[in-house]
Amino acid sequence: MLRNKSFVKRTRKGNIVRTVKEHYLRDDIACGYESCKHSVCVSARSEAEEQGKTLVGGIHPAAPLSASPRNSVQWGPHYLVPDTNAFVNQIDILERPIINDVVVLSTVLDELRGLSMVVYNRVRAIVRDHERRWFVFSNEHHRETFVDRNADESPNDRNDRAIRVAVQWLGKHLEGASIRPVMVTNDEDNLRKANADGVTACRMEDCLGVYTEFPELLDMMGSVNITDRSATDPNWEGYAEYLSPVQIQAGIKAGILVQGTLQIAPYNYLEGSIFAAFPDGKERRVLVIGRKDMNRAIQGDKIAVQILPRSQWRKAPSAALVDEDEDAVPDVDTKTEATQAAPSVPDTDKTNEGRARKRARVAGGKLGNGGSAATTGATEDGEEGHDELGEFVKSADVEDDSVDGEPTGRVVGVIRRNWRSYCAFLDPNFAHKGTKASSAPVSVSVLAMDRRIPKIKIRTRQVDVLSGQRFVVAIDSWPKESRYPHGHFVRALGDAGDKATETEVLLLEHDVPFQPFTKNVRADLPPEGDKWLLDVDRDQITSGKRRDLRHIDICSIDPPGCTDIDDALHAIRLPNGNFQVGVHIADVTNFVKPNTAMDKEAAHRSTTVYLVDRRIDMLPELLGTNLCSLMSNVDRLAFSCIWELDQDATIVNVTFHKSVIHSKASLTYEEAQNRIDDPSLNDSITNNIRDLNMLAKKLRKRRIDAGALTLSSPEVRFRLENDSQDPVDVEMKALKETNALVEEFMLLANTSVAAKIYEHFPDSAMLRRHPEPPAQNFDNLQHALKPLDIQLETGSSLALAQSLDRAVLASDPYFNNLLRILTTRCMMQAQYFCSGSCTPEEFRHYGLATAIYTHFTSPIRRYADVMVHRLLHASIDRDAVYGSELTDKLKMNEQCDVLNHRHRMAQQASRSSVELYTNLFFKEKTIEETGYVTQILQNGFGVLIPSYGIEGVVYTTARDAAAPSVLEYEQEAHALVSPDKKSEIRLFQRVRVILQVDDKPVSANVSSMRRKLSLRLIEPIIAGLSIEADELKALRAAKKTKAASAEEDGKIVELVAKHPEQIQTI
Repeated sequence: MLRNKSFVKRTRKGNIVRTVKEHYLRDDIACGYESCKHSVCVSARSEAEEQGKTLVGGIHPAAPLSASPRNSVQWGPHYLVPDTNAFVNQIDILERPIINDVVVLSTVLDELRGLSMVVYNRVRAIVRDHERRWFVFSNEHHRETFVDRNADESPNDRNDRAIRVAVQWLGKHLEGASIRPVMVTNDEDNLRKANADGVTACRMEDCLGVYTEFPELLDMMGSVNITDRSATDPNWEGYAEYLSPVQIQAGIKAGILVQGTLQIAPYNYLEGSIFAAFPDGKERRVLVIGRKDMNRAIQGDKIAVQILPRSQWRKAPSAALVDEDEDAVPDVDTKTEATQAAPSVPDTDKTNEGRARKRARVAGGKLGNGGSAATTGATEDGEEGHDELGEFVKSADVEDDSVDGEPTGRVVGVIRRNWRSYCAFLDPNFAHKGTKASSAPVSVSVLAMDRRIPKIKIRTRQVDVLSGQRFVVAIDSWPKESRYPHGHFVRALGDAGDKATETEVLLLEHDVPFQPFTKNVRADLPPEGDKWLLDVDRDQITSGKRRDLRHIDICSIDPPGCTDIDDALHAIRLPNGNFQVGVHIADVTNFVKPNTAMDKEAAHRSTTVYLVDRRIDMLPELLGTNLCSLMSNVDRLAFSCIWELDQDATIVNVTFHKSVIHSKASLTYEEAQNRIDDPSLNDSITNNIRDLNMLAKKLRKRRIDAGALTLSSPEVRFRLENDSQDPVDVEMKALKETNALVEEFMLLANTSVAAKIYEHFPDSAMLRRHPEPPAQNFDNLQHALKPLDIQLETGSSLALAQSLDRAVLASDPYFNNLLRILTTRCMMQAQYFCSGSCTPEEFRHYGLATAIYTHFTSPIRRYADVMVHRLLHASIDRDAVYGSELTDKLKMNEQCDVLNHRHRMAQQASRSSVELYTNLFFKEKTIEETGYVTQILQNGFGVLIPSYGIEGVVYTTARDAAAPSVLEYEQEAHALVSPDKKSEIRLFQRVRVILQVDDKPVSANVSSMRRKLSLRLIEPIIAGLSIEADELKALRAAKKTKAASAEEDGKIVELVAKHPEQIQTI
């Protein structure tokens, strides 16, 4: 049945066009019930089988709904049919594996796509997992379930009616099977109309009552009323109203407002900032200080900000908050000179929020009462407002190097929320005595592991159970009357301090997909499994599409224990004196075809994540560590980049081929280095490595001469105990010549491939760029280098590289390495991008000093490389078949955004894993080490410990912030100086510290729940800050006693091993 709907619309050019929309209504849409006897449903199952859609785990993909769904006293066997609001508000519940046999109506999917792509994608992911038995019923295309919108009906009311009609039809259709569809909704009007129409419907809480064995589901209910004591606090004024979207857009257009993504300072949860684009085309940082000025915005939210009067701009650096509990932050009466200069405003806010804001004033150096004023500074007609501290500043009037300090602002609206699920723990200050089985929910505060997130209020029946545990919560809302956001419990993770629990926490916090690969994904693996062998016909060697390079002496060089070998190399001396050099990369795209379940999962994961004790693979293990891995002595498919290089390592020509190789050796960096250094070895592989090393040195010199930067970052390696996987030793990673050898040829391959794919796909090539850092990024570093008579030249990467080479101190060999570490932190983030979205001038990779660059060499662990392999194949093979995934600029941009996010999160997850194992290693240890000052804060300083590659903060203020500060920040010197000027802490200064981990019980307080490594100063000796001589002596004595005890235990273990017959005596 064909329905036509015509309408007229005006185009951008002002033309009026008539559009006809055709809507096909069908009679052959199946219900999804696996045993349905209706002829349409039987036919649908048969057609699916004919099309090769086989059973997955005994479940028919065309009819996954079970013949024996959950049975309840109230409804008997039933399927759940949630409405749109149920999905939006309760997706955390519906995602639980126990919620099966769910019918998702196409009406609901269409609404979800418009309301929340995040929820839409989560629903789609569940539907793809056939084990969950979810089915999409296309009610909008079924002749008997489609409904027209009535003249007096809103679109929302029409969709609600469509849902009721579909449930009613399913009920009649399934009568013979005695299975009842139950509509789930918390919309009272929809529920009332459903009951009037005779449709079986219930509220979400009634639906969850069926799952009596899972009482925690009721705690997961979103959008519930939560008692918030701040709402009844007479001293609590609440937050300012947000501007409307129309006002925000008008304010941004008029230059009254700026927009950006809120980033909260890692050491100070009361200080945020955005990088906003200003009318002059430059990006500048605008600070947002204190909860009031943040105005319910959370880390990652895209916000609209009004710039505050210049009298409230900040001139001092950030402070680190020692106490991690906002409600415990005490009054701070100390005001900086800048704050005292501002007009006096009565401070009537004596609440905990007021105390936190006072702390933020000290942190920011200048805040006044910005944010306590009720005005937003922009009225409805777009006129600029004022407050009692002066005129708000227009974005066009903000300049670099302003004498007024760094701009500050207040949030006047949230453009896009970035709420997610958060790993959290119960506020240790909350005391509740009750039974574990209590059915009465209570309102409690929970604290996110990410200290940048504010407290979250939830209701739970599991207070005693959750005490001392990690669990997941989600934010539902943040009313302006409430000091903190409201949320709900999602699921428990495990005991705080447990290694497995803490590892899961860091994976969740960094949005790392780590669940096992689904059956759908595994179904895309080769059916031969690990018995897969090369077939010269199937793999196109006979046809000549793939070159046979198995006769060449190829080897791989990787870290020890590497099993996912992406790359291998070879070098051959040519008769003309030149060299043939090949980089051979695993041909992952031979196994991962576009738009398959495996490809979609790899695109979603985007990267392999490396933790201290494990690896979270992007691809199933069969591919990553076996069939794709270029291990030695087996035939493997590859994508080869082969150059002819002259004696100066200059490229004469380059070709690209799909190939098959047979690696002769899988070497570690150390093994390859030993071959280079051992004059007695002269075999083919060793000589090839020596030639590669010689050429690599010339390539490296040419890159550095062109301005490539040699930067540094501290990296550590843990040695783990075999059984427990506990860290028993930690050391800095050592780099060898062979590390640089491999790096140079990978860079050369990436650069060569980038030029090739851009030549053939100028609008949709996936490239990687590294923007030039703005000069102001180096300001603090330059300031700290002045007393050392060192100047960094930042005009170009070459100038910077040369000035870094000159920056040495004869008195401290580590200084240059430290400076390179700090210079790395001034850099911008490298990012993937689509060539059609930037001008060629913006393609440049600043750090590598190349005009164009991409990632080609690691397709086993990076999805960007998979995309580049497809682009390269399409560039060299005219017969290659590809789809819009390689030519659609919009899709490519979207994929680049995902890749950039996943890559950033993977890096942070790796660092968090190192931090976790660092804390485990230092547990019950007291270690003295030399460190270097890497950061100056207002009430502390960052210290890097080179021997362990870790960093921490030494605080210069006690928890009792009412006490005078031991050191004060001096802006002129960018240093912390004692009041008597006799002691100071500067950037690059060498210090000696004690490293310890808080030994209190995990649930003792907020700090122990977020257990961190603490640093205490030994030298220089600063009264009131350095550890007292008597305490230091006692710590050293205790360390000696513990060491002696451990030595004695070691002797006993050794004796038992040698004389097991004497174990009874011992």
